[in-house]
Amino acid sequence: MSEGKSKDVILETDADAIRLAKTLLRAARFGALATIDPDDGAPFATRVATATDLDGAPLILVSGLSAHTRGLEADPRCSLLIGEPGKGDPLAHPRLSIKTSASRVERESKAHEHVRRRYLSRHPKAKLYVDFPDFSIYRLEPQQALLNGGFARAYRLFRSELLTNSAALDSLAGSEAGAIAHMNKDHADALENYARHFARAPSGKWQLTGIDPDGIDLALGDETCRIFFKSPLSDASQIRPTLVAMAKEARMGIAS
Repeated sequence: MSEGKSKDVILETDADAIRLAKTLLRAARFGALATIDPDDGAPFATRVATATDLDGAPLILVSGLSAHTRGLEADPRCSLLIGEPGKGDPLAHPRLSIKTSASRVERESKAHEHVRRRYLSRHPKAKLYVDFPDFSIYRLEPQQALLNGGFARAYRLFRSELLTNSAALDSLAGSEAGAIAHMNKDHADALENYARHFARAPSGKWQLTGIDPDGIDLALGDETCRIFFKSPLSDASQIRPTLVAMAKEARMGIAS
């Protein structure tokens, strides 16, 4: 390396990096949101609870009285940091910093019903205030992101690598709620097996909180896990056979 030339610490983005970034996005329950303070133009960071839209874009529910909502209304540019630190050195755990542009999902819009439902699936206690007049759901549109997978594992990702562009999105928007309700009511054993086999998670009454073209999201209290399908869905009609095949694989894997 020639003198004065800095070493590029950003690694080439590969499939594993994209999978890790999407896992962090889908599994996150909260994050640090940085907005621009309209009073002085300085960055201002707060903690927010997060969920994801069907394509993976982060969703937040915020009060109109909060400082960060004022910031978003004045300037939609913001960034979101997600990734739980876990045990030991917090800098050794993966995290994702995303540059985004926030847009409020209007209550009268076609999208509001399904983003409200997806947010409440991840944060059921928010049902107490989600419909208050001064609360709004914002969709954070990713522009680019920096993934830190641990020491010396940094990657730059772009919108097309973070979000899912699938023909199944429209059909899933109409089918997801019914499939989730059915699985949670009648197939609790299969959900537990999914968590144990595919995510190596502990036993428990896991609940299905989301189905998207790439996979499913499960929750057990404050714990979450993300499970990717072997092949992405191209239509909502593939939900049932895919989950049935996964249930069989998980059952056999646990029994062996």
